[in-house]
Order: sequence, then structure tokens, then C-alpha cells
Amino acid sequence: MRVAFATAAGVPEGRVDDQAVAALVGAEFRVWSDQAIDWSEYDRVVLRSVWDYTTRAAEFVDWCRRIGAERLRNVPELVAFNADKRYLAALKAPTVPTGYVGPGNPLPSLRGEVVVKPTISAGARDTGRFPPARHAEAIALIEAIRASGRTAMVQPYLPAVGEEGETALVFLGGELSHVLNKRPILRGEGIAPLANGALPAAAVMFEDDLVSAASATAAQSALADAVLVEIAERFGTPLYARVDLVSGLDGAPLLLELEVIEPALYLETTAGSTEAFAAAILTS
Repeated sequence: MRVAFATAAGVPEGRVDDQAVAALVGAEFRVWSDQAIDWSEYDRVVLRSVWDYTTRAAEFVDWCRRIGAERLRNVPELVAFNADKRYLAALKAPTVPTGYVGPGNPLPSLRGEVVVKPTISAGARDTGRFPPARHAEAIALIEAIRASGRTAMVQPYLPAVGEEGETALVFLGGELSHVLNKRPILRGEGIAPLANGALPAAAVMFEDDLVSAASATAAQSALADAVLVEIAERFGTPLYARVDLVSGLDGAPLLLELEVIEPALYLETTAGSTEAFAAAILTS
């Protein structure tokens, strides 16, 4: 089987853990937007570090559909579903309460501490946390997101996120591979500062200790399993999925995001996960 790992021009060799998997399956890194590539030469095209897709989402989804469901993993229709975070409203899982403010929609009345971010984004770009005293800045960010033609999301800030961070359950080939804890991204008020680079992301995303191996509670595992089942029923079992959870005000888990396009899988945190991903690619 000839395999390509699709990536972005800014990271043409992918992440380090992707490189380890690529070595096992003999994958070649290829930039998804490179017009010179003949994708029909590959039996499998696996989406990995395509982190620039958020700036050209429609073009990216069209490209996925041209690659086709026989070749692309994850499959194009799942990618199209997941590319805009409004998918959260379409899932049965309990999620962080979210309001959506698109171009032309009335501005929301904000209460308490809120988080604002675009529905199409990655790396915590254009994302901020605003207490009541800074609601004017939250409205300004909503307006900036809408001015770009995007839709803004408005969510309550959950204190448990600052205390516990996020719990992420990583599934490979439909089976739970490993569990992660991610330290909080929005640690201060205002818009998250970005690091310099070809693909700007929040500076904290590059901290060496941002993510570590963890374990999941029974309630977290049950919610993640339910999300995966719902997705599999609609689109087939994904090659990979990362289910990001946070604790609500009552302590029960809530779905923050379902990542099935370009999530970092942090394979290096758990022995055997690199091999498990390689095996799943070859049998998907």
C-alpha cells in the first residue's frame, strides 16, 4: 500500500510523532495544496498536519471530496461535518453551552465570564476569555470574526477548565488508544497571544509540558464512546479521532470538541500507540 500523509506547506515534514508512524508504513509527506501532486498514485491519503485548512476551508473540503472516500482518511463527508464547529449543535452528546453569532445576526447579551472563538479555527487563533469588565473586548472580537465572514462562538468560561484542563481520549481504528490531559490554554484574560511562525497558534500550544498521559473516569469514557458511536453510525468508523472533554459546573463531563481532521495525537505519550496507528492505517 502506498500512503501519503497530507500536511501544510508550513510544516512539510509533519509532527515528530507523525514521522515515526510514517516510517512504519512507508508514508510520504505531501502538502495538500500542492497542485503538482498526483494523488491518484496513492492508495491511502491520511490527513495529518493540514493546519492551514482553516484559512481556506471551502477549498480544503473540495480537495477532500476530489481525493474521495475510498482513498482519504478520514473520509470527506466526516471532514466536511467537522470543519466547522457548529457540528456541536448537531451531536446528541452534552456539550459546553454555545451561542453562534454569524454575519447579520444580532449581537448577544453577554453574562458572566465568556469565551469567544471562531467556528472555523485551529491553534486557539482569534480566541479569548473575557470577564464582565471586558465584555466590550469580547464584542469587538465577535465583530472582527464576523467581519472576516466567519461565525463566532460564545461559551461560558468553565472554572474547572482552569483547574483541571481538558481530558482527551484518542481513538485509533475505532479503539481507545490513550488518554491525555491538556493544561489550560486560556490562562489569562483577553485574546490568547500567538507565537510567531508560518502557522500562528497560541504561544502556550508550544509548551513542552502542555500535554501529558492521563486516565479517564467512567463517565468520561462513556461520553467519548457515545460520541464515537454516533459519528461511526453517520460516517463509518474513523481512522482516528480525539474527543476533548471538560467538566461542567456540576462536575459531569461535557464535549468541548471532536477532532477528526488534523489533531495532534501525542503518540509519544503512550507506548504502543505509534504501532497501533500504523496498523490502523494499513487496515482501514
